[in-house]
Amino acid sequence: MGEFIDAVLSFPAVVFSFLLVIVVAYWLLVIFGLTDLDDDLPWLGLGGVPAGVSVSLMVALAWFFSLAGGALSLPGLLVLPVAVFAGWLGARLIALPLRRLFPNTRQPSRHDFVGLHCVIRTGQASTDFGQAEVTAADGSTAIVQVRTTGTDHLKSGDNALIFEYDADGEFFFVMPYEREH
Repeated sequence: MGEFIDAVLSFPAVVFSFLLVIVVAYWLLVIFGLTDLDDDLPWLGLGGVPAGVSVSLMVALAWFFSLAGGALSLPGLLVLPVAVFAGWLGARLIALPLRRLFPNTRQPSRHDFVGLHCVIRTGQASTDFGQAEVTAADGSTAIVQVRTTGTDHLKSGDNALIFEYDADGEFFFVMPYEREH
């Protein structure tokens, strides 16, 4: 047991041992209801799984790989980045099937359409009337109310870009858009 403690407290494993203590403390807080699982971390490639789960997986795996690298007497400065990468990759692979356990609780919003391409479906779109078809990120389509700022003239079939949502009028402002193919 003494050898294990020595390995855990030696470089490079000690870096992740400290982080592992923080992870354990976090899960104790979750268990006792003092905190909740938080949002996901899509920028880590671990989207769809709460950040607490993602980071915990990453830290635990990085700790394991750094411990194994130290046990194999590999240079610590080499083991550290390899352990971080292996921890991230392992957490990403584990997170893929876990996504089904954590359904997306975020409600869709009309603001999700801002920045998307649309196609004018009425005879024209002007400052006081117009409709366009927009395709959401999930592939579904919707017909939405659109308006121009007054300087743009859009007709049926024209491509447009949704650049703002007016919550009071419940319509989107659009401008001409040349779609890249």
